[in-house]
Amino acid sequence: MDVTSAEIGATAVGRQSAPGVLASAATGIGSYIEECGGDVDRIFGDARILPDLAGSPTLKLQLSAFVQLFEESARQTGNDNFGLWFGNRFQPRDLGMWGYAAISAPTLGGALECLVRLFRFHQESSVMRLCGDDTGLVRLEYRIVAPQIVERRQDAELSLGMFFNVIRECCGARWSPEEVHFEHPKPAMAREHESAFGAPVYFSQVTNALLFRPDVLSRPMPARDLRLLAVMQTCLEQLGSQEAEDGFLLDRIRTAIRMKLPAGYPSFEDVAAELRAPAGAMHQDLQAAGLTYKDMVEDVRRDLALSYLRQRHLPVSEIAMLLGYSELSAFSRAFRRWTGASPRTYRARMLNG
Repeated sequence: MDVTSAEIGATAVGRQSAPGVLASAATGIGSYIEECGGDVDRIFGDARILPDLAGSPTLKLQLSAFVQLFEESARQTGNDNFGLWFGNRFQPRDLGMWGYAAISAPTLGGALECLVRLFRFHQESSVMRLCGDDTGLVRLEYRIVAPQIVERRQDAELSLGMFFNVIRECCGARWSPEEVHFEHPKPAMAREHESAFGAPVYFSQVTNALLFRPDVLSRPMPARDLRLLAVMQTCLEQLGSQEAEDGFLLDRIRTAIRMKLPAGYPSFEDVAAELRAPAGAMHQDLQAAGLTYKDMVEDVRRDLALSYLRQRHLPVSEIAMLLGYSELSAFSRAFRRWTGASPRTYRARMLNG
């Protein structure tokens, strides 16, 4: 049974030709290199990354350089399981916007679906998938697909460690998966892997994956915050689609509307003030696109509604709130106008179709 069919492939952000990853994924690596007795400047220099970039929430590193940074760290510190233990101690909030979006979801299932859905904004030329296994277990899979990045064991181990800690954020420090799979061959100190995950670990597998029982998916996230989730998702999407230029005014209007919706229907004046844009210029661009401001709000609400309904763990009442409706009935009437069906009927058709 498919838990979610979302699978994310390579995307390019702005004018960056090489695949990238948000630098927040390297939060804390400098101090851990020092703990392991390594030379931070030398290791970063060999990976061709400036140490000050590590941990930035909005800047991207080249994915190949990021992966090399961890391979060099393992080699130069003599800690063959550098990535394993770095990932094991890496907290979800250290992932920046991507991590905050996940832990703000209502349930663990929603958090993992959020990680999968937003993964393309965090890291490119990679895939992440949440799906069912033949044994009845759930699989959270991850791998880099960029063919030029061959040596990537440290990245695989730190990544599964990061995802492992997202689940522990919900299930507690004693939680462990049923199995852990890695695509790379068995390393020399493989016993440490079973200690790190508290589960059997298998190597030379088709992909990297955590396998666990599906009953945990319905558990509530302790830091649930739907408004923060909406803001983090919007920021990631805006960052991922941002060109080198400032962007078109219509895109900025749409983004401002989206960010303000959880607080209620955003007035035209509020959006203009947020963007510091002349009202005349906004009206002119909307008119050129054949839209009114009300049309734009409707379009944003409709697109978000269809996206949120794909997240099966998100209640329809919460979706109505995130779209700025004061009552569920108002959202239901609008949704019928858009699609001809109620939100619950539409969701059932979409998930079962």
